[in-house]
Amino acid sequence: MTLVPARVGVVVAGALLVQSLLCIAARPAAADIFLKRDRFGVLHFTNVPTDKGYKVVMQEQPGYARVTATGSTVSFGRVDSRAFDPIIAEVAARYQMDRALVKAVIKAESGFEPRAVSPKGARGLMQLMPQTAMLHGVRHIHEPSENIEGGVQHLRMLLDRYNNNVPLALAAYNAGEGAVDQARGIPAFPETRDYVWRVLQFRQQYLQQYLQQAVARAR
Repeated sequence: MTLVPARVGVVVAGALLVQSLLCIAARPAAADIFLKRDRFGVLHFTNVPTDKGYKVVMQEQPGYARVTATGSTVSFGRVDSRAFDPIIAEVAARYQMDRALVKAVIKAESGFEPRAVSPKGARGLMQLMPQTAMLHGVRHIHEPSENIEGGVQHLRMLLDRYNNNVPLALAAYNAGEGAVDQARGIPAFPETRDYVWRVLQFRQQYLQQYLQQAVARAR
């Protein structure tokens, strides 16, 4: 994947507002992501730095898998979803999150492919956009533990914002808080509504699995 330079406007009005415009080309390539603030306070994200003013803010591992618009993943090989269960359980517990919900989001977002990259530039297991990853201190965006940590932090933030309304938090995770706030509910985007439905279905499946496992251990 090639990420061309993008300008990010910064306005200070009691708080710092950062908006990113990321342009994604079709040709895949692994690359670090660099950031530079110019003399006007404008932030620039790129994977092709043009001068020494850029600094690495996220490091990408070689290899990638493409996530389609429907959420299915074109991968290098089959990934065992259970491999990430210990990380999911530990991070979910720290943020007082439902581990079934976290795992359901990962399944819907990337199909458990750590190297996944979407056409819009979202990356890793929980499909973090670079600016979202930066917000939550994620430097190695394809590293499973860091990606899950950042994704769970973001989901926790959205649940707090929407008073633990899971469907609204999921809609905001997919479409952004602005779209949810403007719609005063789940936006009428087919992709977002399908996403919320799929995550809730996956969550129910994982809850049933956890219940069956608990019953089996109790015997």
